[in-house]
Amino acid sequence: MPTLVMKFGGTSVATLDRIKRAAKRVGVEVARGYDVIVIVSAMSGKTNELVGWVEEVSPMCDAREYDAIVSSGENVTAGLMALTLQEMEIPARSWQGWQVPLLTTSAHSAARINEIPTDNLNAKFAEGMRVAVVAGFQGISPEGRITTLGRGGSDTTAVAFAAAFGAERCDIYTDVDGVYTTDPRIEDKARKLDKIAFEEMLELASLGAKVLQTRSVELAMRYKVKLRVLSSFDEQDENSGTLVCAEEEIVEKNVVAGVASQRDEAKMTLVSVADRPGIAAAIFVPLSDAGVNVDMIVQNISEDGRTDMTFSCPVEQVSRAEKAMAEAKDSGEINFHDLIADTDVAKVSVVGIGMRSHTGVAAKMFDVLSKEGINIKVITTSEIKISVLVDRKYMELAVQALHDAFELHKAS
Repeated sequence: MPTLVMKFGGTSVATLDRIKRAAKRVGVEVARGYDVIVIVSAMSGKTNELVGWVEEVSPMCDAREYDAIVSSGENVTAGLMALTLQEMEIPARSWQGWQVPLLTTSAHSAARINEIPTDNLNAKFAEGMRVAVVAGFQGISPEGRITTLGRGGSDTTAVAFAAAFGAERCDIYTDVDGVYTTDPRIEDKARKLDKIAFEEMLELASLGAKVLQTRSVELAMRYKVKLRVLSSFDEQDENSGTLVCAEEEIVEKNVVAGVASQRDEAKMTLVSVADRPGIAAAIFVPLSDAGVNVDMIVQNISEDGRTDMTFSCPVEQVSRAEKAMAEAKDSGEINFHDLIADTDVAKVSVVGIGMRSHTGVAAKMFDVLSKEGINIKVITTSEIKISVLVDRKYMELAVQALHDAFELHKAS
């Protein structure tokens, strides 16, 4: 029988009633002739509760025990889902990560998937099991310890299973009914997309769209796994949600597919850095070692052997970056006059595979922002993306103006 992977996020399994609702959706696919692998998250709020307990007991905890504790929420959901399906007379059983087994690296709380052997599940499917309910977010290390994949890891689990089992599709059920041209809370004319290319979804996910975890999109693109994002609260048909697929499957496409925004950004500038070979490494290696997620980087023209280096990072990492730069200066690795942090900026980006073959997108974007009186602080580009840093108070205005200018409320 063909295989389908269905993933249900925390809000979709937050209560017993919602688990029953999700189980009915699984039953529909079983009736259509699929063997189904269901990936479940912990019930909404449960992981945060478990993390809170760990931090209260042991702030500097053993990472192995941390994973053992925080992964337990998914185990509960998997068992409850399997029991619910059994009550519907659907042959189902729950699987924890180590039982599959989902083999990972040893990086606790941030493990990466190495392999998913298919023998155990396939043997049970051959014996008559119709649904394997797998606890998402978790696996087992080479040392035999439980590992977790990091926040949003259940999305990655689902895509990895779809790739390993050659699933026809991977359906991600969440609390939104698809991928929109921008955040509907900012722009009420935001339009749900029927299809979006892997590359576009990857950019949007990395630029602030919270619908899918970035690693899951990377995995889907690598293994050509068709992803469908759906609401677990609305009635569905074969055209529901948004299909994330290869670019070739999208016949008509807008030049720009969407506008993304990230509110909590910071712009940091090292003023008058000694400009010499290796200076970039001397700055960004310590930042990386300190766990600072550097994004946009701009270096000014050098004058008299000095230059300014500007970069952006999440606002909550500013103090970490300041400490790393102060230590690097004290050790003599770098020499600069001042470090200026602007913690009141936001990033706004336009994304679209159509930008590869159309000119003038950057000019139009900058013209629109200029007419709205929005000053651009930093610009970065890629083949299918243009990002700018602006004052945070103008973020919503920038998103709305760009959404209108590129007519994203209209289908292509």
